[in-house]
Amino acid sequence: MSIKNFLDIQPVEEICHDGKGKIKIVNIFDSELAEPLNFVHYTVLPPGTSIGSHTHGNNQELYIILEGSGVTELDGMKSPVKKGDVLLNKPFGIHSLYNTSDSDELKILVMEVNIRDSMG
Repeated sequence: MSIKNFLDIQPVEEICHDGKGKIKIVNIFDSELAEPLNFVHYTVLPPGTSIGSHTHGNNQELYIILEGSGVTELDGMKSPVKKGDVLLNKPFGIHSLYNTSDSDELKILVMEVNIRDSMG
């Protein structure tokens, strides 16, 4: 068993998928995970920042909204999001996330899972 406290890990600040401004990312788990789970990240979007519009391959990504609110765009449809919402980004889907607040951070957990080929 491995236990980590994501609040104790120093985040990396970066522009994510050509989004607006720098967000903070904590890589909680990646290489120690078994397939099909690729990674688990704790991500903080300061006010006015975003995860830019992007797509993945044959995987699904979950965004779990822990705190704050904002707007997501999934395959061209914009929707407001708030604490408690869980977003499912489907394989090959186009998605982004924006913190539209002037004062509050948007805090999320991000998990990516590979989709197994039906042939194997």
